[in-house]
Amino acid sequence: MGERAVLIMVTTGARDDAERLGEALVVERLAACCSVVPGVHSIYYWDGQLQREHEALLLVKTLESRAAAVQDFVRSRHDYQLPEIFQIPIEGGSSTYMNWLEKQVANPGC
Repeated sequence: MGERAVLIMVTTGARDDAERLGEALVVERLAACCSVVPGVHSIYYWDGQLQREHEALLLVKTLESRAAAVQDFVRSRHDYQLPEIFQIPIEGGSSTYMNWLEKQVANPGC
């Protein structure tokens, strides 16, 4: 694999929101694959109030060179005022999968 893969994690208000974002990212070839974890529980302060929310987690597998575009895409289509977006470098994994990931994002149609 020539380029570093990254995992981008995004919380959404509901499973449907995560699926909609994930599908759009794959269709646009910004991500090779998106996985949805439907049930996460988040606890945080917002506007001075303790919040407890049921959310979904979107896991976006892409290349480092596409990460900024993924984040811009998510921000422009997310329902939250301040979406949670984390980028984590992938340090290894199945070389066959990593090669497939790179081809899906770097060379659409392969």
